[in-house]
Amino acid sequence: MGIKSFQGSRKQQQGATQTIALKVKDYMTTNLITFRPDQSVQEVVESLIKYKISGGPVVNDKQELVGIISEGDCLKQLSESRYYNMPLEHDNVEKRMARNVETIDGNMDVFDAANKFLNSKRRRFPIVENGKLVGQISQKDILKAALQLKGVNWNSTTKG
Repeated sequence: MGIKSFQGSRKQQQGATQTIALKVKDYMTTNLITFRPDQSVQEVVESLIKYKISGGPVVNDKQELVGIISEGDCLKQLSESRYYNMPLEHDNVEKRMARNVETIDGNMDVFDAANKFLNSKRRRFPIVENGKLVGQISQKDILKAALQLKGVNWNSTTKG
C-alpha cells in the first residue's frame, strides 16, 4: 500500500496563489502608554496596573526612544527597595529602564517579526522612524495578523 498524503489532493485551488504582504506598520499600536526618564518607578507601576500592560517605551521630550521599562524592572526595584529599606518613590525610570533597545522596521513582514520574537524572547518591539517613536508591535499584534490572514491564503481546509 502506498503512502497517502495527509493534505489530500494537490489540485490547484482558485485564488491560492494570492498572497498578501502583511507589514508590521499595519498591525503596530500607535496609541502608546509611554514613560519619561524622570518619572518615578511607583508611577510606572500604577500605570502598568491601570492600563493592564506589561511595560512600555521610555521617551524624552522630543519623543525619541531612550529605553524600555517592564514589570520585571519594576519588580527588581521593588525587591531591592525592600531589602535596603528604601522607599519606592526615590527611584526613577532612568535608573531602572533597559537602555539598549532593539527596534524593528515598520516595513518588516509580520512573519519575519514573529521569528524575531521567537529568537529574542522579547514581548514587544518599538518602531522608530526618523529618530522618533511611532509605534510598537507585540506578540499579540502578530497573532491578530495571523488570524486575519488565515482565511485568505492558507489551505482552504483550515478555514473556520
